[in-house]
This record gives sequence, structure tokens and C-alpha cells, in this order.
Amino acid sequence: MKIDDSILISQALKGEQTAYGQLLKKYQGAIFSFIYKIIQEKNDAEDLAQETFIKAFSSLPLFNNEFAFSTWLFKIASNNCIDYLRKKRLKTYSIDKPIESKDGTVPHDLPDPFINPETEYIESERRSQIDRAIARLPKKYQVIIVMRHKEEKSYEEISEALHIPIGTVKARIFRAREKLKKLLKEHL
Repeated sequence: MKIDDSILISQALKGEQTAYGQLLKKYQGAIFSFIYKIIQEKNDAEDLAQETFIKAFSSLPLFNNEFAFSTWLFKIASNNCIDYLRKKRLKTYSIDKPIESKDGTVPHDLPDPFINPETEYIESERRSQIDRAIARLPKKYQVIIVMRHKEEKSYEEISEALHIPIGTVKARIFRAREKLKKLLKEHL
């Protein structure tokens, strides 16, 4: 004889352990099958099914009898699967999209596995042009650009070393970059 879910839930809420067991027995196979279709890993699906029932039974006092218990249970299982897949998913990056950083966006700079003398010469010349442009900056901008981009110091470290507020550091870096862009455009 099948007992209605609402009766089993009210019995479980009164502390009757057999009611929990009957709810588990009634939905265990369906929940496992549902999770296994999504996860496709038996051991993980078993763990997630068990976790689904633990969450459901611990939240049983919050269950609204106006809705089907099975729908609520499957929603918990679905959320468990989503959480599992989010944790398992590897973080990937597109090499076509620029990298977002606290300083703005920066294009991906991938190393050339086939370095040749021409490439080395062009890179050396580019670095020399940048160094010459930095040398033409006013001293306060030279120092800040070197600290930020060659020594890779944080805003806080620069602020402490130069005894100036972080806002001033950010403003000087911005102005120095603008001046550098202008100087480099003149040479190109």
C-alpha cells in the first residue's frame, strides 16, 4: 500500500524514523538515476544522491505542502549537480579575449616558440625604444613607471616607498602612461 507523501512528511516531522526511510526508499532510485544522467560518474552520483536526501530531510520543516515533494526533491538534486559541475569545471581562458586586470585590459602575449634573430632584434629594438621614451619622461614619472612595470611593485608598495598617497600613485601612473604613448607614437 502506497502512503501519500504529505502523510509521510508529517510523520517524519513528528520524529518517526520509518517515515524518513519510506521517503528515501520511494525516491532513492529516481534521484540517483536523475543525478547519474547528469554527472555520469557512479560514485559521485551516489554521493550527490545521499547529499540530496540529507539536505531535503534537514530542510523538511521548510517544505511547503502546496507543492509536490518530488518536485522539491528533484530541485535540490538539480542544484547539487549544478554546484558539483561548477566546482569540477576547469577555468579556461580565450586567447582571443584580452585579460582583465586592475590596470585595465591587456592583450594576451603568447611566446613565439620559433625565436629567430630577426624576432630577437625587433624585440630588442622595441625595448630600447621604450627605455628611451621612459628616459625622456619627467623624473617623477620615470620612477613610478619603472617601479610599477619593471620592478612589478603594487600601488601600495610604491606609495610606501615614495611616501605619497595611493591616489597620487595611480594618477602619476596614468599620466606617465599617457606621456609614454605620446612619445612612442612620435617614434613609430
